[in-house]
Amino acid sequence: MCGIIGYIGNKEATPLILEGLKKLEYRGYDSAGIAVLEGSSLKVHKERGKISTLIASFDGNRFKARIGIGHTRWATHGEPSKVNAHPHLDCQERIAVVHNGIVENYQSLREKLYSKSHRFRSDTDTEVIAHLIEDHLQRGKKLLEAVYASLKELQGTYALVIMCKDFPDRLIVARNGSPLILGIKEKEKFVASDIPALLKYTNEVIVLDDYQVAELTLDRLRITDLKGREYPARSMRVNWALEETEKESFSHFMLKEIHEQPKRIEALLNCYVNWKTLDINFNTASSFFNFSKRELKKVDRILIQACGTSFHAGLLGRYLLNLFSHILCDVQISSEFRYQPLVTSKNTLVLSITQSGETTDTLMGLRLTKLRRLKTLSICNVVGSSIARESDSVIYTHAGPEIGVASTKAYTAQMLVLYLLAIHLGEIRGQITPHFKERLLLTLKKVPRLMTEILKSEGEIRECAKRYSQTKDFLFLGRSLNYPNALEGALKLKEIAYVHASGHPAGEMKHGPIALIDQNVGVVAIAPFDDVYEKMFSNIEEVKARKGKVIAICSQGNTELKTHCNEVFYVPEIDEHFYPLLIALPLQLFAYYVALDRGCEIDQPRNLAKSVTVE
Repeated sequence: MCGIIGYIGNKEATPLILEGLKKLEYRGYDSAGIAVLEGSSLKVHKERGKISTLIASFDGNRFKARIGIGHTRWATHGEPSKVNAHPHLDCQERIAVVHNGIVENYQSLREKLYSKSHRFRSDTDTEVIAHLIEDHLQRGKKLLEAVYASLKELQGTYALVIMCKDFPDRLIVARNGSPLILGIKEKEKFVASDIPALLKYTNEVIVLDDYQVAELTLDRLRITDLKGREYPARSMRVNWALEETEKESFSHFMLKEIHEQPKRIEALLNCYVNWKTLDINFNTASSFFNFSKRELKKVDRILIQACGTSFHAGLLGRYLLNLFSHILCDVQISSEFRYQPLVTSKNTLVLSITQSGETTDTLMGLRLTKLRRLKTLSICNVVGSSIARESDSVIYTHAGPEIGVASTKAYTAQMLVLYLLAIHLGEIRGQITPHFKERLLLTLKKVPRLMTEILKSEGEIRECAKRYSQTKDFLFLGRSLNYPNALEGALKLKEIAYVHASGHPAGEMKHGPIALIDQNVGVVAIAPFDDVYEKMFSNIEEVKARKGKVIAICSQGNTELKTHCNEVFYVPEIDEHFYPLLIALPLQLFAYYVALDRGCEIDQPRNLAKSVTVE
């Protein structure tokens, strides 16, 4: 889950690399470092802590190189420290390597290299790669041949950028299982873990495939496999704007991304819904939906697999698919999905949900189902990502770059796509009448405006968050369609405020969680006007009887709960099916302002990274 970057061109490399690392810091921030080549001199500078610490440590010194690599780390092997920070070098300090991934057989490789008199400085798995390349160079191989031979010895995952002082005119990059993007510009080449690091310089990119190696020089870009077979360099143009990767006037990316949701949802609706005919069409120029209506009509079971926030969106998807399309649907966490027996039919569709398109467990789950020859569909935000490319079809969420580690706009975009997919399948299967479909879509059209109304009450949520910011334990309760949001609300509070919180179906309270409630516990109850409102009201009464502090999220105009709860957040009334899209926003804002009052690192919470690309 680290961030890596490399540059070769006609400009000074150091400021470009440091700027790119700042854009990648959401991928890890335990330590950071850079290496550059000035003529025949290899210079390395690294520090424990965030990119700002690395930049400050330069103390006005600048490397005037035209080629260099950088890294921001999320520690796996070896504690966060200056010694364990990347780049890592070989014994003779001729080779510098930055790495994202895990070398699973690093211990055996390390022992073999140690027996050949190689000496290691760090506790990382990455350092063996530099020594392996050195070992093969000492046997007379050329640089690219030494890289090929070294990669064949590695077990695990890697995205690598390699620089050698004996070959100061090139970078070697390689990928297997971890994302790697090449950026192209005349007389300049870039490489990074993610697109936002490149947007300031170019929007023409190439996404490397697994087991591909690229050699980058000022004038040339050559892509091969590990046997040296050459592949065409097919680039694509990214339509994300540079300002989408900036905080603008917001204090944090998370707050900006919360406020972006109305316009993102509106744009997504306009992308997939023809408002003149009220037809849903996923097969647009901006998506790659290859299933015909005939194929979809045959689907008799859907398996959803996802992780984290995407898993919560998948739980809502299960409700919606059962409700609107009457298709048997199950949802599993990807890390469990991979290791369970798959009970399927030939007409099973596997739906993978992911923001980044690179989440390792979800990607491995997808590949498992491809081996079983099942139909695969992904809901994904990042165009050209591994999961998007390897699925039979993909529906993009078009949420734009999401920099905050805690997902917000990607979550509501995923939910919206699931609403549209469930309605679309329901229509194809004859479970939804044209009149009902029209009513559902026209109601969805109101959601962006209603989201904007909710954001206007941000001040009230902020004041409530201040009053509860020192509460140490929270329970989040919901029922039916709003149970997934109870899980998501608890996750947001855990992620960014470091507060113990758990989400539960409200009906399960009496089966255990109610034992936790006393005057020190905060309970967030999701209770809009829907078909389970009376049940939720009873659950709130049970909490109050045990002196729990209740924060209710309910429909505008509900006067009943105001007299029974400590705090009330209102959301506009809407058809009960669509409350989850609205309720997500106050949950996100509450977590944000609790974290803010507690002085937490909101965009970069401890121990977390945006894209989980290792097991």
